[in-house]
Amino acid sequence: MIESELKIPVEGLQGIRRRLGETDAEQISHPEREVNILFDSADGRLAAAGQVLRIRRVGGRHILTFKGPAAFDGAVKQRREIELEISSSERLSELLHALGYAPGMRYEKDRESWKLGSARIDLDHTPMGDFVEIEGPVHCLAAAARQLGLDPAGSVAQSYISLWRAFRRQHPECGRDMVFDP
Repeated sequence: MIESELKIPVEGLQGIRRRLGETDAEQISHPEREVNILFDSADGRLAAAGQVLRIRRVGGRHILTFKGPAAFDGAVKQRREIELEISSSERLSELLHALGYAPGMRYEKDRESWKLGSARIDLDHTPMGDFVEIEGPVHCLAAAARQLGLDPAGSVAQSYISLWRAFRRQHPECGRDMVFDP
């Protein structure tokens, strides 16, 4: 599957929630903590190729994700994405380790999801700020952003990992992992 998305930084999520409530949007999930662990080879082969191998834990679910290198169509980021649900992230970690992959960065976010037409709207609260991710068919993304009062041109191309690294350069007191304070 090819994932197409806009990721737009916002000053708080309350206004977006209000706008979603004023539309025919349907809430898919309430805010829930996601814990993501990235895996790579010792030489960083996946990251160097712009690829991601991740285990995500959210609620009682465990999801393995592979993402290929990103390409851009204007502000829209597109990349191949393969996801599968697994029964145990611990067992999968063992398997990945046996294949030569080690856990690296960990990042967390609180995410709630909505359906607006053919777009999925994810409201993400992270340790570095809030973001709205709009996923769906390329032709509907900009219109969905505008319907929420967002400028599609304000979309950022970087992943949360890249954004966190830039954030850390300005905030050296932050650790390597993008996690909420305990």
